Amino acid sequence: MKAETTARIGIVTVSDRASAGVYEDISGKAIEDTLKEYLTSPWQAYYRLIPDEKDVIEATLRELVDDENCCLVVTTGGTGPAERDVTPEATEAVCDRMMPGFGELMRAESLKYVPTAILSRQTAGLRGSSLIVNLPGKPKAIRQCLDAVFPAIPYCIDLMNGPYLECNETVIKPFRPKK
Repeated sequence: MKAETTARIGIVTVSDRASAGVYEDISGKAIEDTLKEYLTSPWQAYYRLIPDEKDVIEATLRELVDDENCCLVVTTGGTGPAERDVTPEATEAVCDRMMPGFGELMRAESLKYVPTAILSRQTAGLRGSSLIVNLPGKPKAIRQCLDAVFPAIPYCIDLMNGPYLECNETVIKPFRPKK
């Protein structure tokens, strides 16, 4: 089966402030802006702003992968040690296989900037033929973590027969093994 040409990418902001009324989502915008800089191939964002509720996070991840056919879902928020930070648990609940290297690299990168990076519980996993990546909530940390892990994302999606993600190599250089 030939992959579609426009990549579908889910962007999920997890925040209790979202359900409290007026809220400017700078974290979700930071992800979208970064992806706009990285990607030169066509893609469409499927954006969600949801509260820190495990069942809501799980349902949203399932919807974006199973119904919207997103090849990549990137979340922000809910990865710390607070009681309501449940994004990693929701991600693990919906994934078939986990990809611990993503979280390990993101924490290692963040430790270059802040000692509290060890409190972060970012993770990543595979659901069907989609990759789900949990990012921290602060825009600066989002960019630092995406800069670290994104070079592996296009090849991961290739391996799952997803759309071919082309990048602006002056901004980010994806790694694909030579054939």
